[in-house]
Amino acid sequence: MNNTPRAARHLPWTGPEGKPCYLLTDGTGPLSRIADTIETAQLDMAAQLLRHAADLLDDPRSTPDQLRYTLTCMHAALTDVHRIAENRLAAR
Repeated sequence: MNNTPRAARHLPWTGPEGKPCYLLTDGTGPLSRIADTIETAQLDMAAQLLRHAADLLDDPRSTPDQLRYTLTCMHAALTDVHRIAENRLAAR
């Protein structure tokens, strides 16, 4: 039996009640790989959203509804990116 303590990984999603989810892992299991894939997708979506927001801000024809929707999406993306950054800092 291996008594080496395992690190708790804060996963890039929350539970049904909005509470954080953790995984006790050595970082090589299937759930760790899924978490890595989701983090990568979240970061990629945030980057795409930043480019889209820049285009909307440069377009004088952008409507308030378009800007409000984009801001709503940016809030969700920034929440994800912030969670990822905090998780990586905690893992150091």
